[in-house]
Amino acid sequence: MSTEGTRVADIVEELNDAREALAAFIADNKGVARVAAVAVELAATLRSGGKVLACGNGGSCADAMHFAEELTGRYRSDRPALAAVACADPTHITCTANDYGFDSVYARWVEGLGNPDDSLILLSTSGNSANIVRAAEAAGEKGMTRIALLGKGGGEMKGVCEHEWIVPGDTADRIQEVHMLILHTLIGAIERELGHA
Repeated sequence: MSTEGTRVADIVEELNDAREALAAFIADNKGVARVAAVAVELAATLRSGGKVLACGNGGSCADAMHFAEELTGRYRSDRPALAAVACADPTHITCTANDYGFDSVYARWVEGLGNPDDSLILLSTSGNSANIVRAAEAAGEKGMTRIALLGKGGGEMKGVCEHEWIVPGDTADRIQEVHMLILHTLIGAIERELGHA
C-alpha cells in the first residue's frame, strides 16, 4: 500500500499554509507600505556612511546573515558593496555568553559596533527572546534606528522599535518565511533607492 497520496496531501497543506501567510501579509496595506518606508530609511543610512546591523537566533540568525551578505555581496544588480554586518561570529557569541550570559550576546555586539547613524534589524518569531530585547535596548541607548521583524503578536518587542512588522503565522517556520520575503523585498527596494536597479 502506497502512502504517496498522504505525503502529497501533507506537502500541499504546507504550501497552502505558506501561501495563506503571505497573502495575509500582502493584505496588510500598512505593513507593505512600511517596507517602502524602511527601505528609504535604510538607503539613507547607507548613503550617509552608516551601516546596517542584523541579529536573530537560530533560523533568524541565518536570515540575518543572508540579509547582510546580500548587501555586502550582490542581490540583483552589480553595484558597490553596502555596509551590513550580521552578528554570527561564534567567538563573540561564545565569549560573551560565557562571561555575561546568553542574554547579553547581541547587546554587547551593538555596544561595540553600533553608532547613532546605524540601523539595527532585529529578528524574532516570538518577540520574547531576551537577547533580542536587550539588543533593542542597547541600540535605543545609542540612538540607532531599530527595525523589528516579529510574529505571534510581537511579544515583549511589540512597540519597542521605530519600525516593526508582526507577521501572520502560527509556527516559527511560516513566520520566518514571511520575514525572509520582507528582507529580500527591502534589499531590492534599497538597491532601487540608491540607483542601482
